[in-house]
Amino acid sequence: MIRNFSEFCAELLKTGFSVASGSNDEGVVSLLTPRFSDHAALAWHTNDPDTDPWEWRVRVLDERDDIAYGKMFFRKAGYITREWYPTFLAARRDGQSFEDAYADGLYSQNAKRIFETLSENGPLPMHEIKSRGGFHREDASRFEKALTDLQMGLFITMCGQRQKISKTGEGYGWASMMYCTVEQFWPQPVFDRAASVSPKEAEAAIAERVNLLNPNADQKNLRRFIYGR
Repeated sequence: MIRNFSEFCAELLKTGFSVASGSNDEGVVSLLTPRFSDHAALAWHTNDPDTDPWEWRVRVLDERDDIAYGKMFFRKAGYITREWYPTFLAARRDGQSFEDAYADGLYSQNAKRIFETLSENGPLPMHEIKSRGGFHREDASRFEKALTDLQMGLFITMCGQRQKISKTGEGYGWASMMYCTVEQFWPQPVFDRAASVSPKEAEAAIAERVNLLNPNADQKNLRRFIYGR
């Protein structure tokens, strides 16, 4: 049973992926539900880096290079390890570049602005994506939707946190999440492996893994879990 951050990482590397919620795994799989974790030992939003799962999302990005975190499942947060990321890439992108997906009408102009801002400027905190991309307060809901769409499509991902910087170079205020393109996050072998797997092969591999972890998995939601839609 998972009781702390190190146990969570060890179990995640074995299972390969997880919805981040500790209360609703959408009938698929989450390592933070009582099935896998000791809820008596965990305490959400206590700021304890060892036992607060809310803190783990930042720790995996700061301390590891083999786990991705972002809004990847059911438009909410989840984790995928480096071992399994190529399989999800094969299912969701099928070798398409963002430019191809945009040309096919799968993403909005707002998503294009976000993707191009990150492609041209490297990892950026959310507030800088907004300013560099020309987003304003009235664009908030469209910006959030586009940001989530890109994460669900595995075109961008979270990659840390950063505070705003004052004119004197001092950090201030709450830290905001940083984002980068998936190509900036993972090394080339991840994409080489993805190119060798068809979407149907990827679907079969993920479904087999989920059903092993959760024999009672909701099969309708399983398809959404795999393909992100």
